[in-house]
Amino acid sequence: MPKRKNIVGVQARRLRNQVGLSQEELAARCQRQGWDIDRFSIARIEAGSRWVGDFEAVELAKALRVTLVRLFDSK
Repeated sequence: MPKRKNIVGVQARRLRNQVGLSQEELAARCQRQGWDIDRFSIARIEAGSRWVGDFEAVELAKALRVTLVRLFDSK
């Protein structure tokens, strides 16, 4: 099993699917907030193969409209 580079990817996918967003739509939300990210990078985050910085986690939570704590929740 490849080593995961982030712990928020699985939860980000779960939350994105719960609100009915595509990866492209989530990337567009992030871009509107000023974070230059594309669908491919969102896919890599969700797969756990792309490292996520602290400021990126904050932007991702904002784009998903959840708290940062919820983004890190493994339930």
